[in-house]
Amino acid sequence: MSHFPEEILEQIFSYITHRRDRNALSLVSKTWYDLDRRTRHSVSIGNCYALSPARSIERFPNVRSLTLKGKPQLVDIVNWVPRNWGGSVDPWVVALARDCPDLRELRLKRMLVSEPSLLLISTSFPDLRSLGLIGCHGFSADGLSAITAKCRFLEHLDLQKSVVGNDSGQWLSSFPENFTSLVSLNFGSLKGAVNVDDLMSLVARCPNLKNLRLNKAVPLPTLPQILLRAPQLVELGIDPRAQHIDPESHNRLYEAIRKCKSIQSLSLSGVLPISLCCQVHLSAIFPKLISLDIISFIEVRILGFINLLKHCHKLQRLRIVDLIGDEGLLVVSSTCKDLRDLRIVPTYSNPPVNRYVTEEGIVAISKGCPLLESFQVFCHQITNAALITVSKNCPGITCFRLCLHQRQDPDHVTLQPLDEGFGAIVQSCEGLQRLSLSGLLTDQAFLYIGMYAENLETLSTTSAGDSDRAMLYVLNGCRNLRKLEIHSCCFGDNALLANLERYETLRFLWMQLCEVTLGGCKFLAKKMPLLNVEIIHGRDRDQGDYPDDTMKIRTLYVYRTLNGPRADAPNFVWTL
Repeated sequence: MSHFPEEILEQIFSYITHRRDRNALSLVSKTWYDLDRRTRHSVSIGNCYALSPARSIERFPNVRSLTLKGKPQLVDIVNWVPRNWGGSVDPWVVALARDCPDLRELRLKRMLVSEPSLLLISTSFPDLRSLGLIGCHGFSADGLSAITAKCRFLEHLDLQKSVVGNDSGQWLSSFPENFTSLVSLNFGSLKGAVNVDDLMSLVARCPNLKNLRLNKAVPLPTLPQILLRAPQLVELGIDPRAQHIDPESHNRLYEAIRKCKSIQSLSLSGVLPISLCCQVHLSAIFPKLISLDIISFIEVRILGFINLLKHCHKLQRLRIVDLIGDEGLLVVSSTCKDLRDLRIVPTYSNPPVNRYVTEEGIVAISKGCPLLESFQVFCHQITNAALITVSKNCPGITCFRLCLHQRQDPDHVTLQPLDEGFGAIVQSCEGLQRLSLSGLLTDQAFLYIGMYAENLETLSTTSAGDSDRAMLYVLNGCRNLRKLEIHSCCFGDNALLANLERYETLRFLWMQLCEVTLGGCKFLAKKMPLLNVEIIHGRDRDQGDYPDDTMKIRTLYVYRTLNGPRADAPNFVWTL
């Protein structure tokens, strides 16, 4: 293809959008490298500290869509990355505002977003169509008001899992009166107040609005009025709260949802009693649903929803709590034959409810839903036989995350480690990319992973393995591994330092409460200068404070970088 005119090659490149394919093409020749440089408009950077904004823009000067990530996303370790760890977007926004005025889409994940950055975004990108602030913090409603007031072509605004300071809800009123372009609005996780009149006016004048996710500050009686102004909705998320249960208000809400004829995705949170009348309305909606999320649903009478699941013949994505039990999973397995994505999370009800998921429900799901691709399940108990059955029935699984009630539980029938069960998963599911381990596991399980999980990219493990060999099996065997999370395992310096070159291809390594020492971390930093080796400690490091090299490290975070040690590390982060 090297003899083709550049115009033809540019046309061919325009059809190649996946970043991995693009990366491979850019390595063919200098000509193709330059073509990729000039024609790549969508860029995703998994670590804002991996390279500088200037280097990124020099590599892709015509970027139109940028996804930028800050704090590492840990699968099984919650709230272990301190909020003030870093991840500021400020230098990126300054560089983009200067060199990329044609930016149309910006998605920031788990980043510190300052008020000046939002103000600069609102004035620097006149054609901005999409802004996502996912799990971000550091800004207030004033910054959002600048965005809504000045980004006149905005179509998508996603504030999922973000924290907004001084949120009075006035940012909704800042949309211009002639603003009509909104397609997607998500502020379901915000805690601030909402001006109902502003919200209803905005919804009413945006005829292309397809995705609407509201927070719990929107009053229950108001929801039907909002929905009646947007019958074209395809995705809906609501979290109605009321001091007193009003059956009539809930009935009007479900009736309004029923009138949204195009609904395909529904997310329900809060307290929503499922009366017989409500079931009638929902039974008309559920046959059309492709996605259903009731993870945050507070409803003791879960049986009402189990009955409704019998209508979900088109469902492909289900998020639900473990109160569904094996009985509910039997219904799902017999009804949702096209299910691709299942997630079951734990509930901590008071008083405790004697209903949970076991291997019986998991086996039923695998038999009834053979098209499963993502399996993320919290269960009370499991057996090797059940895991082997899942591996045979659902070989297309690419994401497998099992979380047991007791993380080190063995096979509850034979009391043996779960090595053979997880070994079957990695052997049969050849496309497996993400794996999270739970239960009693020995080095043998990690040997299976290293031998068979050729496409594995993310591995998370807690309290597993017998020795350093377990970690080495994974590092030496899983050639496509990009993210490795280890918590409370016996792995020490020998495992950390045995294959240093392997870290050049990892996006990051996270080790917490393991047997790694300060001396081992220092050796890694010395031998691998293109790595940032950070120790997140429980206290600040004073000047002249050099602990003993034998000191066990609480948290180790290692990642590749072309930019050297970061300048904004707080005192509790020791950069070696």
